[in-house]
Amino acid sequence: MNKPVRQLDRVVIRFAGDSGDGMQLTGDRFTSDSAVAGHDLATLPNFPAEIRAPAGTLPGVSSFQLHFADHDVLTPGDEPDVLVAMNPAALKANLRDIPRGATIIVDTDEFSRRNLGKVGYAVSPLEDGSLESYHVHPLALTSMTVDSLASFELSRKDKERAKNMFALGLLSWLYTRPLESTEEFLRRKFATKPDILAANIAALHAGAHYGETTEDFAHTYQIAPAAMPAGTYRNITGNTALAYGLVAAARRAGLPLVLGSYPITPATDILHTLSGLKRFGVTTIQAEDEIAGVGMALGASFGGALGVTSTSGPGLALKAETIGLAVSLELPLVVVDVQRGGPATGLPTKTEQADLLQAMFGRNGESPVAIVAAQSPVDCFDAAIEATRIATAYRTPVVLLSDGYLANGSEPWRLPEVADLPDLTVTFQTEPNAVDDKGAPVFHPYARDPQTLARPWAVPGTAGLEHRIGGIEKADVTGVISYDPDNHERMTHLRRDKIAGIAASIPALEVDDPDGDARVLALGWGSTYGPIHAAARSVRRHGMPVARAHLRHLNPFPSNLGEVLRRYERVIVPEMNLGQLALLLRAKYLVDVHSHTAVRGLPFTAGELAEVLTAAVQALPEPSVERAQ
Repeated sequence: MNKPVRQLDRVVIRFAGDSGDGMQLTGDRFTSDSAVAGHDLATLPNFPAEIRAPAGTLPGVSSFQLHFADHDVLTPGDEPDVLVAMNPAALKANLRDIPRGATIIVDTDEFSRRNLGKVGYAVSPLEDGSLESYHVHPLALTSMTVDSLASFELSRKDKERAKNMFALGLLSWLYTRPLESTEEFLRRKFATKPDILAANIAALHAGAHYGETTEDFAHTYQIAPAAMPAGTYRNITGNTALAYGLVAAARRAGLPLVLGSYPITPATDILHTLSGLKRFGVTTIQAEDEIAGVGMALGASFGGALGVTSTSGPGLALKAETIGLAVSLELPLVVVDVQRGGPATGLPTKTEQADLLQAMFGRNGESPVAIVAAQSPVDCFDAAIEATRIATAYRTPVVLLSDGYLANGSEPWRLPEVADLPDLTVTFQTEPNAVDDKGAPVFHPYARDPQTLARPWAVPGTAGLEHRIGGIEKADVTGVISYDPDNHERMTHLRRDKIAGIAASIPALEVDDPDGDARVLALGWGSTYGPIHAAARSVRRHGMPVARAHLRHLNPFPSNLGEVLRRYERVIVPEMNLGQLALLLRAKYLVDVHSHTAVRGLPFTAGELAEVLTAAVQALPEPSVERAQ
C-alpha cells in the first residue's frame, strides 16, 4: 500500500541490543545507505568494554547512533528521535537519552520474565504505563524473522540471527532507503555460505514488506540530500582515515612506511587497515608488546623509513622511554595515541581526552615532542599528513592524538586530489658535511639546518657517514658521547628550541567571530570540535554573539594564541578531562581561562555546551560606554 510521505530535515536513530545482535553491522549498513543517498552524517558506535558480557545484561549492551540530515552535520546528535531496542537491557540502558515523544521500536519476543529480571524490571515497561509519553511500536521481531524464513533449512538459532536484517529492512522502508547496497554487502560477506546469504536477504526484504503492509506505521519519511561540494565521496571512520593519511604522507615523502604496533582498543583498526596496504610500500609488524612496537618503529626511522607506532593511553606510558630515545637521536617518529578512558585499563571502549599532559610531559628529562590533534573522523587523514610533515622536516617524534569517538565514528569523506596533497619529499644526507682539522671530509651528525634546527638524516650503510646512536648524550655537532655539563645544557636548549620553532611553519589560529563583537570565546581541541561548533551556532541563533576557535597544534601552540586569548573577556575550554589544556594555557599565557570538563566516556552534547556558553554570555557585565563606542 502507498502511505503518505513526510519530509524531514534531520533524523537521529540509535540501534541497541546485545553485542551479539549485530547492532554495529546494522548501524553501519544504514549509515552506508544514508551516505549513498547524499546525506551529511555523523555516527557514534558504543561498544561494551567486556569482550563478551553476559547476554541480556546492561554491561553487554551495544549501540550505534546515526545522525543524518539535509544540511551539514557536526555531531552524532544529542538525543535520538528513534530507538530500536532488541531487549529489555537495551531499552533500560538507553531510555534516559530518549526525549519524550520519540519513537521506540522494541522486540517483544525478548521481554521475557527472565530477561526483565536481569536488568531489574519487576514488571515489563511495555505494560506498566511508564512508556506512555513515547511512540512505542512493540514488534515481535524475532518470531517474525523466524516465520519469514520458514522455508529455509536452517536451525532456529541461525534464523534468529537474521533479526537485525529484518529490523534494518523495516527502518530502510521507513526512511525510504534502497536495499540494493546492503544486498551487495551481504553477497560479499556470505559468498561462501549461500544458505545464510539467502536467509539474510529474505529477512531484509521481509522487514521492508512488513513496513509496507502493517498499519503500525502510518507514514514513511524522506530527507533531501545535503548540499555538499562536488567530488567523489565515501563514508570513513577516523581510524581508517588516519591509516590512509599515513600512507598518503609516506608516499608524498618518498618513504616506505613501517608500523610497529601492539593491538589495543580503540587503536587496533589502524593496524588492521595498514596490514592490507602492502602494495603501497607499507610494512606492518604486530609486536609482542608496546615497547617492542615503538622500538621497531624507531629502528625503521633510523633505517630511512617513516616509523609509526599506534596505541592508546596505557601503551603510550609503556613507550615513553623509547620516545625519549627518539628525542635524543632526533629522528622522525609518529606516535598515534587513540585516547580512551583511564587510568590503567580504565574504559577500553569509551572516549576521553586525558592523555594531553602525558603526551606533553610523560618522559624522563627534558624531552619535548610535537603534538598534533585531529578534530573529526575525516580530519584524521589531514592530521596524519601534518604529523608526518613535522616529524620528517624537524627530525622529531610527533604524538598524534585521536580518541575513541573519532576512531570509531564516521563521516562522508571527499577524496582529495593527489596533486593537492603537500609535497613532503625528504632529502637524506649522502655526503660528508664538514672537514676535520686536516682538511679531510667528515660527517657531523648533529650539524643543524639553521631554519629548522633539524639534524641530517643519514641512512645506515652510507659510506663515510658512520655515527654513534644510543641514549647517552651526544656532543653538539660531532655526535660523540659527552658528559660535559655545558654541552648537555646546550643540547637540551637546542631540542627545546627546535620544537618551539615549529610554530613558524604552522598557520595562525583562526577565530570564527562573524560580527567581531563577541566577548566570549569557546576554545577546543580534538574531538570537541563538532559539539563546540554546533553549540556556538545554536547560541548565535538566539542572538548571543560567541566566538569559537579550535587548536590542531598543541605543542607548540600557534604563535598568535596568546593574543587571541587576551582579546576576549571570557574564554571557555571544554575538555573530556579535568582541564589539562586549560592548565597549560593558564601557565603559559597567564590568562584565566574557564574549564568545562566531563569524563563520562562520552562526547559532549551540543545542547550541554550551548547552555554553558549561554550562561557565560549572560554572566558578563554590561559593556562600558567606552567599549560600546
